[in-house]
Amino acid sequence: MPDDGKLDPELTGDGLLSQVQLDLGQVISALPRALYPNENWAQSYHNKLPDVSDNEVIIEYTAHPDAEFHLAGGIMIPVSEARNPSGENQIKFVPPARQKVKIRVLEKDSRKPVAVKLHVHGESGEYLAPVDRHRIPNDAWFEDYSVDFVHNGSHICTYIPGETQIKLPVGKVYIEVSKGFEIKPVRKVVTISEDTEEVEIEIDKVLSWRENGWISADTHVHFLSTNTALLEGSAEGVNIVNLLASQWGELFTNIGDFDGRTTVGSVEAGGDGEYLVRVGTENRQHVMGHISLLGYEGDMITPLTTGGPDESAIGDPVETLLTEWAEQCKKQDGIVILPHFPNPRLENAATIVSGNVDGVEMTSWGSLYDGINPYSLADWYRYLNCGYFVAAVGGTDKMSANTAVGTIRTYARIRENHEFTFDEWKEAIRSGQTFVTYGPLMNFTVDGNPMGSKIEMSSIGGTVDIGWEVASVTIPMSRVELIVNGEITESLAVSPDVASGNWNVKVDKSSWYALLVRGHYADKPEIITAHSSPVMIQVEGSRMLAAADAVTILEQIEGSMAYIDTIGTRADEKTYKRLRLMLESAHRSVHNRMHQLGQFHRHSPLTDHPEHKA
Repeated sequence: MPDDGKLDPELTGDGLLSQVQLDLGQVISALPRALYPNENWAQSYHNKLPDVSDNEVIIEYTAHPDAEFHLAGGIMIPVSEARNPSGENQIKFVPPARQKVKIRVLEKDSRKPVAVKLHVHGESGEYLAPVDRHRIPNDAWFEDYSVDFVHNGSHICTYIPGETQIKLPVGKVYIEVSKGFEIKPVRKVVTISEDTEEVEIEIDKVLSWRENGWISADTHVHFLSTNTALLEGSAEGVNIVNLLASQWGELFTNIGDFDGRTTVGSVEAGGDGEYLVRVGTENRQHVMGHISLLGYEGDMITPLTTGGPDESAIGDPVETLLTEWAEQCKKQDGIVILPHFPNPRLENAATIVSGNVDGVEMTSWGSLYDGINPYSLADWYRYLNCGYFVAAVGGTDKMSANTAVGTIRTYARIRENHEFTFDEWKEAIRSGQTFVTYGPLMNFTVDGNPMGSKIEMSSIGGTVDIGWEVASVTIPMSRVELIVNGEITESLAVSPDVASGNWNVKVDKSSWYALLVRGHYADKPEIITAHSSPVMIQVEGSRMLAAADAVTILEQIEGSMAYIDTIGTRADEKTYKRLRLMLESAHRSVHNRMHQLGQFHRHSPLTDHPEHKA
């Protein structure tokens, strides 16, 4: 392209590009050139985005030998000259990918092929896909759900089961292989000759959290088939993928994949039991909130959505609460997660207060560099500050190829001497022994008690020993912090790959304790990369109810009541009264606790009472 010109991807009325055409052939694709760090490829970090050229375009074409390119500005260049361009030509020939090669990725110790995420490109930055994968994946919402990952529109990867056939150009190719957070990613340069038939790449497991009972999971994935989810999960090192059926107005997704009993990949279903997929549901209301119902048995919990667009159909009334969905999920032996917490936020408060929520979800979508959202944490902290324990979990809300399964994930520890099964994982989530991570892994204890523990102390309090250990083979760590009742009380700079330590902390009131890890790549800002579920300490005579936070919880419940009273499309009178009574029950629960402690609070006109006017 001209020095001051960028590719215009819009097609003319004849279906042609305005800046690049062929007179005896067809332009197949035209993409801005990806500028990878080929000179130091092996030293660069995995998933690092390439720069994208402003004026260089990679053209894929088919043409007669006598064809000519017609470029912007009236420039014409014969196709024959493109293979032997002069110094003045604007076209550089990219060697064709014709050498048939098998790529095998082996685990170092077992020497067995393992599923991985794979990227390959040539010397000009052209993406090289396996023969059975998309050359140009579609990463738009619900338009394709192939086994591909498109990082921020420019770095394309695919998932393979350990071996794949690919056509490569003769010369250097640049390969990236990764498999989750416990195996060191590989970036490698390989020279391909006309005699090359196979390329073997070895990956090494350097962290052993899985061997110590930790199970990784993505709590929130949409649209994939169960087998595609199984491949992507295993390639990303995610032991459990929770694939969620749902409704989007008049569109229903993954409905046929739900049967309320089958765990794909389990030994009982013919798998190896190490990587699993279970279909649950995400039940949604556009104002009251969303709720993920995981691993429940029996019939699908319906309605999937309620209250009208853009979740349910036009005109649908509000006929079910999140709290009711949660209660039904519990009855069917499922676990309940509030996804992409805290939004939509209106009924979250009532559902948490009711005691029916197992976890709140920190969500990444497609972002590898934003980290855990401090806003999500701050809202979660308000419930912990009032004594409402809910575990931290991680889920991507993957809805297209621009999000990788497990970008953010949950680690939950199963009970000692128990085999890993989906049911055992559910128990681990319920116990609260979890942490959320973008890469760094952790252990965290309070007086030897793991995350999720509840400790009781006498009224005199005492001193506790906080122990921690962190490690990362992906994103470099920078700092570890102790969070007490939502505030940073200890902060320590750490090495990028491994660190451990302990703090002695005096306890004089009821408190909760959690570990937060920060980190960043060298060219990116610092982010929150991991966070533990808390350890709760109850000191006799000290109530855990922060006044300011309790008021906001009460106000959210009042907002839910106001919504179904005034704005929400009302169902029949019997249904409306049922919903109203359930919200009133949650409201009274918080309200009575505040009165018992003499905490001042205001009400909306709908919930005011004479005691406040005395």
